[in-house]
Amino acid sequence: MSLKLNCDLGESFGSWKMGLDEAVMPHIDQANIACGFHAGDPLVLQKTLSLAKTNNVTIGAHPGYPDLVGFGRRTMKVSDAELKAMVQYQIAAIDGMAATQGLTLTYVKPHGAMYNDMMANAQNRKVIMQAIAEYHRPLVLMLQSTPQAEQHLAEAKEAGIELWFEIFADRCYDDDGKLLARSKPGAVHSKEKMLAQVKQLKESGTVTTVSGHTLNLRSDTLCVHGDNMEGVNAIQEIRELIS
Repeated sequence: MSLKLNCDLGESFGSWKMGLDEAVMPHIDQANIACGFHAGDPLVLQKTLSLAKTNNVTIGAHPGYPDLVGFGRRTMKVSDAELKAMVQYQIAAIDGMAATQGLTLTYVKPHGAMYNDMMANAQNRKVIMQAIAEYHRPLVLMLQSTPQAEQHLAEAKEAGIELWFEIFADRCYDDDGKLLARSKPGAVHSKEKMLAQVKQLKESGTVTTVSGHTLNLRSDTLCVHGDNMEGVNAIQEIRELIS
């Protein structure tokens, strides 16, 4: 199985520092870059794109709800038209900034609550797929791999877009294929369990759920987090495991 590594980056804002982008970027394949709604600002976006260019990393838009205070982690009740417009607006912002540096935006991965709402709500997912499909050139949508992958592929085909399925390295999976709620014990893996999950995924395309069941999941890309040095060190070890 060939897996890419992706990470959410460019999430600083003004004098507020978030993440260790410089330490993470050399070890990943895909950078999901904040577009200014949930995090990021024009200068941070410019610098993050430059860092991706230096490290030859594929760039993706990481749009979220317009919620700087809540870091985009709070659901917002918006109309379909608003959701589509805010996604396209953010894609266009990073696409234009990337073009000034000779870079090409490749994909879109929604952030936080927008991502969760997309996975839980078929209508939200349809609108986001339409937003991407209506963009003036092809872009791939990255979304969470679940047992409903075939359904999501059919939805994407109808919309006329391509999907990349994402697995999480540091999260425990429930028996239904969803991520175990953070409020439950063991929801976030220790480093040892995280590396074991990555190794299992690489070798067999499966993960072991919270109750010990084996779950087959389609996977194109692996999400890693690097907001502390322990996380950065884990990314380096994951890189070695999947290479």
